[in-house]
Amino acid sequence: MNYFRNNCFSQESFESHTSLVATPCRVPAWKRALDIICVLVASILWAPLWLMIAMFIKVVSPGPLLFKQNRIGHMGKQFRCLKFRTMSPNADIGVHQKHMQQVMASKLPMKKLDGIGDTRLIPGGLWLRSLGMDELPQLINVLRGEMSLVGPRPCVSYEYEMDQPRHRQRCEALPGLTGLWQVNGKNKTTFEGMIELDLAYVEKQSLFLDLKIMVCTFPAILAQVWELRAERKAAARTMGQRTGLRSAPEPMMGSANIRRMETT
Repeated sequence: MNYFRNNCFSQESFESHTSLVATPCRVPAWKRALDIICVLVASILWAPLWLMIAMFIKVVSPGPLLFKQNRIGHMGKQFRCLKFRTMSPNADIGVHQKHMQQVMASKLPMKKLDGIGDTRLIPGGLWLRSLGMDELPQLINVLRGEMSLVGPRPCVSYEYEMDQPRHRQRCEALPGLTGLWQVNGKNKTTFEGMIELDLAYVEKQSLFLDLKIMVCTFPAILAQVWELRAERKAAARTMGQRTGLRSAPEPMMGSANIRRMETT
């Protein structure tokens, strides 16, 4: 499958990513500087947005504002990943674990549970997740040095335990909010396709590549939201058609039948 079709990157620039060369385990200085500068400069935008989202969550759903989960980060080190809570309190996380096991064992696209109707979501949670707004608190993880703005997504511990040694090589780079996978199809790729893109980033990461991925992230998010909107409209039409069939009135009896009934 061609994962580089209709996106910001060309397949030729990542042809050699299947075999990783030895890379330093230390985080490049340019990457750390880029993260801190971008987060601080953009704080005038994300700080008010953070406040509005926090107020919205408090209004629509009781419970904690943030969702905290242990994730696997750089070189396999665990850290506490922060997200805005978009699910009901005490939601069953085992549902995601089963879904992840199926995704990793199959060659099907990595469709998120959101797209198939996750009843655990709070009102508005689907759109927060689709726009990536639920991940804004991870800017704190970036400032702490636990994450970067660009890199492979941090996996949960049960996913890491199921990973093959080759899969774990993606941890040679800092995990990121966005990455090569996010701007190359994301939900249209298989698990192995995601791994290929993550490993490609580990090998090819550079200042120019990070800047390019950041620029391509916004169109990728808009495309994802557009696809979600189309899917929901299609689902609504299908549901409407089914409801219409169930509630269709029975055909009226002809006048001859009515007269026959009146005379009996």
